[in-house]
Amino acid sequence: MNQALQAIHDFLPCKTPERWIENALANPGLMLIDHAHCEKKAASTALSLMYRYVDNTGLLHKMSRLAREELRHFEQVLAIMEKRGVTYDHLTPARYAAGLRQQVRTEDPGRLVDVLIVGAIIEARSCERFAALAPHLDDNLADFYYSLLKSEARHYEDYLGLAEQANGSPVDERVRVFLDIEQSLIERPDTEFRFHSGPVL
Repeated sequence: MNQALQAIHDFLPCKTPERWIENALANPGLMLIDHAHCEKKAASTALSLMYRYVDNTGLLHKMSRLAREELRHFEQVLAIMEKRGVTYDHLTPARYAAGLRQQVRTEDPGRLVDVLIVGAIIEARSCERFAALAPHLDDNLADFYYSLLKSEARHYEDYLGLAEQANGSPVDERVRVFLDIEQSLIERPDTEFRFHSGPVL
């Protein structure tokens, strides 16, 4: 797992700011609620790709597995919240995913390539944040977050591999475009704490 995590650190343009970790520890209920939303959205993204690209067998298999895993994680977060007396509720979305998707091209195959790259970045950042948070959490939540690292790292690899397949060649140039945006979203101060927000000062 250390090797996979190192690959993600090498891929991402920056580490999670310490201030964001402080925000998360100060808002444990909100962190769990938004984490649940993130798992549900991840499953929804995978399913939407399956509906749109029905002739892409490789994508169908990987997204089917990914959607099942994300929904399982959603159920696990809900169970943790129930034990801790945290009520699942609506939240306004973070600027993060929408900010990344602003540069997604509108026509295929460029659209698919970009959506898959965005998926890879989101999964990589989620993995990095679970690893960054876990040492600061109670044993039960830390164990849960550590348990998510392997699947999140695989999801990142799956998305990136599918992007290269859809492009028919390496996607380094497009990846750099989105990573530049991602770094700004992660490092720039935010107004509301979310699992993928920037630091709230």
